[in-house]
Amino acid sequence: MNHQKPAAPVPGGGGFLRIRLDLSYDGGPFSGWAVQPGLRTVQGALEEALELLVRRPVRVTVAGRTDAGVHARGQVVHLDLADAEWLGMARGHEVDPAVAMLRRLRGALNRVLEGIPGAVEIHRAAVAPEGFDARFSALWRRYSYRIADGPALWDPLERHFTLWHKNPLDVDLLNQGAARLLGLQNFLSFCKPREGATTIRELQRFEFRRAEDGAIVSTVQADAFCHNMVRALIGSALYVGEGTVEPGWLHERLLAQKRDAKSVLAAPHPLVLEEVAYPSDGELPARAEQTRAVRE
Repeated sequence: MNHQKPAAPVPGGGGFLRIRLDLSYDGGPFSGWAVQPGLRTVQGALEEALELLVRRPVRVTVAGRTDAGVHARGQVVHLDLADAEWLGMARGHEVDPAVAMLRRLRGALNRVLEGIPGAVEIHRAAVAPEGFDARFSALWRRYSYRIADGPALWDPLERHFTLWHKNPLDVDLLNQGAARLLGLQNFLSFCKPREGATTIRELQRFEFRRAEDGAIVSTVQADAFCHNMVRALIGSALYVGEGTVEPGWLHERLLAQKRDAKSVLAAPHPLVLEEVAYPSDGELPARAEQTRAVRE
């Protein structure tokens, strides 16, 4: 039997444990991450599966919401369970509760997602370190976006996660334009602002490279992203890559601080949340407190 180091209860949680889940999903069959009445969503499916396990409604907190059609390889969520609920995952057997929860949750998801088996996969379940918050403790999120620029590169077997772009793109021009957006900036021109939320973000990476198969892969990394921000960045960058506008146009858009007819969203299906990074265990509470103060 594998023994797991006990973690302190969630502050103020009255004996509850914070559980971290690492998961991936194919966003194609879902109307995005967040629960929406009458629609199939990733959060809705996961919470329904968790309710089957613990016999009560369970709400999860996610590292980064994804739009309809957007995928994830490295998504992270947390939830809170009572001590008895966590230990009860083993059903009295000599099994690590984390191992038992992983196995049972996969089974519950298969029941919930009947007809689309494998669309959501849980890779890891574990008691989180004290102070962990999937959303507010994160240091950064990294996305990828794949583009096939021209019919010669259009592979039908990859069409569900690749943008088929008609015109050839210049990678050097793309990188010249993207570089001007790096750093701590107000990305109001590249996102759909939420009421009461800031649009200031630190864009840490925004780059393009030509992959071995000829497709272009973009990497976009930031401390956090506003609603639609990655798709808006890619959509605008395509104008630069085609040579329709100069590379400096992206920075001009940034400084304009407005959304207008030139604010174009790239298609969602090639976008993948690849990774979410967190600080060391001892720095988790401070990071969450700092981020919460800025975001709220």
